[in-house]
Parts: sequence; structure tokens; C-alpha cells
Amino acid sequence: MVSIIVPVYNAEKYIEETVASVLAQTIEDWELLLVDDCSCDGTWQKLEALAGADEKGRIRIFRQETNQGAARARNRGLTQARGRYMAYLDADDLWRPAKLERQLAFLQERQAAFSFTGYEFGDENARGTGKVVRVPESLTYRQALKNTTIFTSTVMFDTEKIPKQKLEMPVIKSEDTALWWKILRPGRENGADRAWGLDENLVIYRRPAVSLSSNKVEAVRRIWNLYRGYERLSLIYSLYNFCFWAVRAVKRRV
Repeated sequence: MVSIIVPVYNAEKYIEETVASVLAQTIEDWELLLVDDCSCDGTWQKLEALAGADEKGRIRIFRQETNQGAARARNRGLTQARGRYMAYLDADDLWRPAKLERQLAFLQERQAAFSFTGYEFGDENARGTGKVVRVPESLTYRQALKNTTIFTSTVMFDTEKIPKQKLEMPVIKSEDTALWWKILRPGRENGADRAWGLDENLVIYRRPAVSLSSNKVEAVRRIWNLYRGYERLSLIYSLYNFCFWAVRAVKRRV
């Protein structure tokens, strides 16, 4: 079974469409864990309605007592998950109907612990823009430092190969990228020697019509802090990886 973990915060505008994309999957052996991070709009009421409407009981909802951020919400879902395979989905993104079926088969064929897929940028209405992000066949730790192609709504893990406790997200900014690096990092913390990429467009990444320049500055600050603070890379090695990251980040969005 695949456990799908979705952190939800003030997502009443999008969550029904996101859940519908899970219900439309071509395989049925999954559970959907929706973790409300203390929303202050009508999100929780919509989650209750969605869970109540699922006659198969595959939708389970949880509510944080206080707003604690996406990392802790995902970690809460992780502790409640019953499946062998873990997949993350953000509350405003959409999966194409064959996403789980194709990725699960790919993971099993490769006997992989960690996989990710291609995706397409969507507008604020989740309509595909035609800008598809192609992914490499695989990424090692050193390659992943230079290439942050792995997108949260595309990942899947096999917990028989990576223990669930190693999938807990660090409670820092850009926690998803930090997790990928933690899993791939050589040494005692290693959970997988590489992440395997399925180069198929299986996810729509919803983005607002206008991206503020301040968001770009924040993205630069976050990746730099990951290099220097979280990974404790030297200044020179951080600059080296940052240059590759910047070029690829621009290419993905142009």
C-alpha cells in the first residue's frame, strides 16, 4: 500500500481538486493522510467532508493543535502511515491519473529505495503551461547538491529499504531538499546510494500568476543556508554547488 501524506494549511480553495486527483488514480491500494496545520479558513470542514464521503475509508484526517509548519505536519502523517511506500503531495498540486501506478512499477523494477518523477508547471488554476521539467536517470548525493530537480509532490520511498525514521523532515527552511540530501548523504545516515528519476510528466506544480522577486531572494538565501549551515560545506564547495543550482533553477523556470 502507498501512504500519501499531505500537509494542509488554509487550502480550502485547492484541496478538493488535489484530493480528486488522488481518487482518480489508476490503482486503489493507497491511503491518504491529510494533516491540517491549524488552518484558520474553512479547510478543516472540507477535510471532514472529504473523509466522510470516502466509502472505502482510505482518507484519514488529522489536525495539529497549533500551526507548526509543513515539516512537522508531514512528520505527523509519517507516524500515522500504514503503507510500505510513502509519497508526498502538496495541498495545491495535482497528480496525473497514472502517477502512482507508473512510479510504483518503476520503483519495483529498479529495486530502488527513493524515486522521483518529472512534472509540469501549472498556472493558478493548475492548467499545464507546457513547461515540463525533465529529470535525470538518477542522482547521487554529490549530484543532488548541484541539482535540486527533485520536487516534493513527485517523490516515493520504500520503507523496507529506508526506515521511516529516516524520512522525518528536518524542521528548517527548505526542509524537503534537506531531507533528500540526508537520505542520500554517504555514511551512517545513508538511506539510499541514489535517487532514481522517472522522466515522465506525472505531476502538475501549481504556481501563482506572479512570482515576487522577494521569493527568489528567499530561495537563494535558503539554499545557501542549507549548504553552509545544514550540510556544513566549505565556502568554496558551497559556491561551486550554488553556481550549478542557480543555472538549473533558472532553466526550469524560463
